[in-house]
Amino acid sequence: MLEERARASGLTLSEWVRDVLLAAPVEPGAEAGSEVVLAELLALRSLFLNLSFRAGKEPLAEAELRGLIERADATKLERARERLQAARAASKETEETQPEEA
Repeated sequence: MLEERARASGLTLSEWVRDVLLAAPVEPGAEAGSEVVLAELLALRSLFLNLSFRAGKEPLAEAELRGLIERADATKLERARERLQAARAASKETEETQPEEA
């Protein structure tokens, strides 16, 4: 059945499946989920780097640690959106510069 649809479109099965999948609507909430996961990961990365930098120095006061957490939380969503947007742009650019398959 799928092979017939691919042939009718003048494509190989793998080309047809790729086109169908790329044209399919994104599952509702999938992008938001990716954004949240990336945001949390970036916040953790920020905290880890700041704490690693401080390793070997005097212990952090609670207020300093809370400040680091607040700063990481304040920027995480914006940073995640920027990274996802850059990744989409790079992916689109790569698709446009790749030669057509014969």
